[in-house]
Amino acid sequence: QVQLVESGGGLVQTGDSLRLSCAASGRSVSNYAMGWFRQAPGKEREFVAAHIWHDARTYYAYYADSVRGRFTISRDNAKNTLYLQMNSLKSDDTAVYYCAADSRVTELAYSSPHKYQYWGQGTQVTVSS
Repeated sequence: QVQLVESGGGLVQTGDSLRLSCAASGRSVSNYAMGWFRQAPGKEREFVAAHIWHDARTYYAYYADSVRGRFTISRDNAKNTLYLQMNSLKSDDTAVYYCAADSRVTELAYSSPHKYQYWGQGTQVTVSS
């Protein structure tokens, strides 16, 4: 079992930055595919970014078109933690942000929330305009 806990959300203004963290426990997630998703009121859960193994030595980062160039996903295996650096925030970024992990997700399905087994509780990001 893997437990995920997000932190770092808050209330910011348009153009500000936030750094979200996802702390994993229970086992190492260094070999897991990991992703960030978000859900706004009345909307379905939406893919934001993923950090997926390309081969035995290299992670690839993937981004939704709406955040590419503004958000950066990364991980620190020594801390068993995933990050999402969010810059140039817009009101459309307002949502609950969720961290997800799975031992078997590949580059063929990284953007599908139903493919991830483990989820955090979410952290609220609100961007005022």
